[in-house]
Amino acid sequence: MGNVAEAQRAVSYMSYADFAGMTAAEARSHFREGKYIGHTAGIAPGMLQGNVVILPAEYALDFARYCQRNPQPCPLIGVSDTGDAMMRTLGDDIDIRTDVPAYRIYENGELVDEVADIRHMWRDDFVAFAIGCSFTFEDALIADGIRLRHIDEDRTVGMFITNIETEKAGPFSGGTVVSMRPLTVENAIRASAICARFPHAHGQPVHMGDPAAIGIKDINAPDWGDKTDFRDGEIPVFWACGVTPQNAVRSAKPSICITHAPGRMLVTDVPAWATDSKKPNSSN
Repeated sequence: MGNVAEAQRAVSYMSYADFAGMTAAEARSHFREGKYIGHTAGIAPGMLQGNVVILPAEYALDFARYCQRNPQPCPLIGVSDTGDAMMRTLGDDIDIRTDVPAYRIYENGELVDEVADIRHMWRDDFVAFAIGCSFTFEDALIADGIRLRHIDEDRTVGMFITNIETEKAGPFSGGTVVSMRPLTVENAIRASAICARFPHAHGQPVHMGDPAAIGIKDINAPDWGDKTDFRDGEIPVFWACGVTPQNAVRSAKPSICITHAPGRMLVTDVPAWATDSKKPNSSN
């Protein structure tokens, strides 16, 4: 389908506001048709969203070990069968080749393209991984009255590479990536308690306050996503982020790796409460 910029010129795009009230399946149908390449924060509220990593099978076991050893930034919520593009455990008719708004293509650890469709690239040896996403706990924060500025302003949350090293597995290693949201101290404490209920969506924050303490030199220059302004009384609050594997890919240098574009997630048919550790019948 070509890169995202070319796709945007080729079709009439939907706006973020158009997705209000849509189910996850309805939203995915528009992604599949190439009508939207924006962020998915707040789309289909109450449904689990996931980061995506697609690798050749020769790397799959090491990557699964990497996720198992680093459950906070990389909580696995779904894995495809080898060569099968359907994410069968996460909902009906979820095609990982088309149902994410935008994908990034890495070759030998280097980002080479961003596209809206990967059907033309699919291989019989690919394995797709879905990793829990902070957008899941954001729904819970909003439901509890905690406003999130990047959603209010229709922006992609800022993400930063840190000096918090992950546990190595095979060729996969590197610093944890975090997402940042500005909150008052009171709301930061409330948010920490709420997010502890969602271990499959990164759980509690990994850090609050001074960005330099975790190796972030400039809070106004995220590695991914958009800059966020601070208001009086707010502090930066950092959560482990599912973009961490994209950082690990730089060290692993697989011949090819396909991921979601930051902020553009797989919206599943799994209710977010299924990952709430306080709910009855939770699998956690």
